[in-house]
Amino acid sequence: MNSETKSSESSLLGELDVWLKKFSSNGAIPVITGMNGDMDTVGSAIALASSHGNMMACGLHLGRVAKKVCEELSAPFRKIGSNHTKWPQSISAIVIVDSASLSQVGVELPEGVPKCIIDHHDTDDWELSEDDLMIKMDVSATTEIIADYLLRYSPETLTTPVRKLLLAGLITDTGRYRHANKSSFSKTSKLLEDQDIDYASLVEFIETEETSPSERGSLLRGLSRCKSIESGMWNIVHTNSGTLEGRLATLLIGTGAEISLVSRNRNGETRMTARASRRATVSGIHLGLIMEEVSKQIGGDGGGHDGAAGWSGKADRIAAESAFIAHVATIKRKE
Repeated sequence: MNSETKSSESSLLGELDVWLKKFSSNGAIPVITGMNGDMDTVGSAIALASSHGNMMACGLHLGRVAKKVCEELSAPFRKIGSNHTKWPQSISAIVIVDSASLSQVGVELPEGVPKCIIDHHDTDDWELSEDDLMIKMDVSATTEIIADYLLRYSPETLTTPVRKLLLAGLITDTGRYRHANKSSFSKTSKLLEDQDIDYASLVEFIETEETSPSERGSLLRGLSRCKSIESGMWNIVHTNSGTLEGRLATLLIGTGAEISLVSRNRNGETRMTARASRRATVSGIHLGLIMEEVSKQIGGDGGGHDGAAGWSGKADRIAAESAFIAHVATIKRKE
């Protein structure tokens, strides 16, 4: 990261601090997560909300890992409905973390209320008004932005539970640092300046998932349906599964696949989950951009990171898979 980039990020964080202090003094500020409820969005929301008494982390959904971590740390998080959400009468603003568009939030936002978007995705589809603020940085996870803000402007907020929430977001969103950059390691090092945090134990807790007999059966069936194909210059291993798509997609990368794709169709909605190896992302693959192209072609909503992304919509499962595979084929491998 060059000095100009550091200066720009410092300026953005300064703007964020001014914006938060201005609106938190006037009323309540919900900090809203992305609808996928992953650890990066949930950890970002709870950590940021901890810095101001008038802020509360909330969202549509808690993912499996986020739910486990929040329960272990007794972290405050309020689940809200997708429609007819009752916002506080004293609401002065809203903050949305780790979401590239309104459709990725999944809830109806109050009209005429200033909003701040804090995100790290390459693209976005937000429309901003005069009092709105966009904080976007070229980092590996939104928790990295929040960690930087708290280290600079609210270090007293960085209690052991808050540090663990931020670390959990960084660990999961970078694929345990397979898709990290220098600044990710720098923030991690600073967050680990706490004698009550054992990194190895935290990683083990995050990655150890209890699997029911039916879930194990679903994973095994998904593995048995795997097909390996060549799409242009790339190898894709794809399958379909009724549950645990992200876990299955990660398993397939562990077998040596460059790109893995797991799809499912339930109640008329199709969902695709993709992962890519570090070798593939360095060589030119960006799954988030591919999923966005799929959305443009067949509708639905898609996006994500270079090494992990998803899409959901009403298209037929086979049509969705075909669109993804076709877009991968158009990408040339960097020498």
